Amino acid sequence: MELNRLNEFGKGEPEPPLVHNGSGPSLARKAEEEQERAWKQKIHQKLMKVLDLSLLGTLGKEEAERQLQEIGQRLMAEESIPLSLTARQRIIRQIQDDILGLGPLEPLLADKSIADILVNGHDSIYVERNGKLEKVDVSFHSDTHLLNIIDRIVSSVGRRIDESSPMVDARLKDGSRVNAIIPPLAVDGPLLSIRRFSIGRLSMEALMEKGTLTAPIAGLLESIVRGRLNVLISGGTGSGKTTLLNVLSGFVPDNERIVTIEDSAELQLQQPHVVRLETRPPNIENKGEVTQRDLVRNSLRMRPDRIIVGEVRGAEALDMLQAMNTGHDGSMTTLHANAPRDALTRIENMVSMTGTTMPVKAIRSQVASAIDVVLQVERQEDGTRRLVSVQEINGMEGDVITMSELFNFRRVGRDEEGKVIGHYKATGIVPRFHEHLHQRGIAVPLSLFDPDFED
Repeated sequence: MELNRLNEFGKGEPEPPLVHNGSGPSLARKAEEEQERAWKQKIHQKLMKVLDLSLLGTLGKEEAERQLQEIGQRLMAEESIPLSLTARQRIIRQIQDDILGLGPLEPLLADKSIADILVNGHDSIYVERNGKLEKVDVSFHSDTHLLNIIDRIVSSVGRRIDESSPMVDARLKDGSRVNAIIPPLAVDGPLLSIRRFSIGRLSMEALMEKGTLTAPIAGLLESIVRGRLNVLISGGTGSGKTTLLNVLSGFVPDNERIVTIEDSAELQLQQPHVVRLETRPPNIENKGEVTQRDLVRNSLRMRPDRIIVGEVRGAEALDMLQAMNTGHDGSMTTLHANAPRDALTRIENMVSMTGTTMPVKAIRSQVASAIDVVLQVERQEDGTRRLVSVQEINGMEGDVITMSELFNFRRVGRDEEGKVIGHYKATGIVPRFHEHLHQRGIAVPLSLFDPDFED
């Protein structure tokens, strides 16, 4: 198939002016970039005149890229542009990204070291690498260019974004989460946030190498999952809650039926019997919404052995607690909280959001009965995501939920490179679930809980 109609456009358009410099290497490079940008815009405009976009959409990506490259090279030859072969190839690649992909974001999406991409307007883009934010030398041509890319993202998943609906959550083809917000809500121009999707599922060994936890604690967590204890993972934004949940889910036996419920599907379970459910936002008429609470309720009719909720945010907390209390032991979920005790308070508040008339003591009793273990994760100032506390919920004493900390991470300072220094310390408390695991044939050595244990 041929996509161009080269004989349909005229000649004689003014060429971009050549930019001369005379001050030094930095100014010279800047002048070259300006020259490339000008030629890119000119070639892109000519290309759009000769492209049949409806036909382009019917081709596979490789064939579309090949034809775009062929037409782009032909146009460049006709214009006799004064650029090197490398610069010409770079321009063609950028044009391919603009037409077929996500424009300037494509190189960032290809960089596996980047965890988050944050676009604060067309000329301000930040990324997160190794837990730290840094600005990158990448930009869109204009707010209109950025809006076109945002529209392409959201329309590909059947969503829309405009002045009447200026906020949207979506998902890229690779599973990365996307949030976009445009004017009039975004005062200084369109905003785009992309939480990268990890292609390769992290293993417990990888987490240990990154310093998230130690081998003895990893062994305990594996025993907790295999022993079908209900686990709550608590932490702040970007602290690694979903990553830890992914890793722990890998310890679920293959013969169990697992139902996962998420706002935006991120979990990468490898078991053969997994049912994945995802919420649906309301349509333009504000109808058709399916919430996490709807999905949790429905999952109870799907004969699950375990229910995994990506993140508890609202009224679904009550249904999740009831599921954990009615035979779906071994379930797991995450939520935002800065401490294990705060996590329980948040669940209590979320249950209250349902409008239930249950007394506070009854709600706390449900929480204490449903959740067995709380894992607190934290992103520390050196960028390391670390499990900082392992706590067991013991039950109720009066109106208070009692908890016992089994392990914690004790900081002792920072080294010359700014890395957090510390070690894990057992508190000396033997958890009540130790006997439960023993009865299930899961051996956990008592020496693991010795207060002299350090790592």
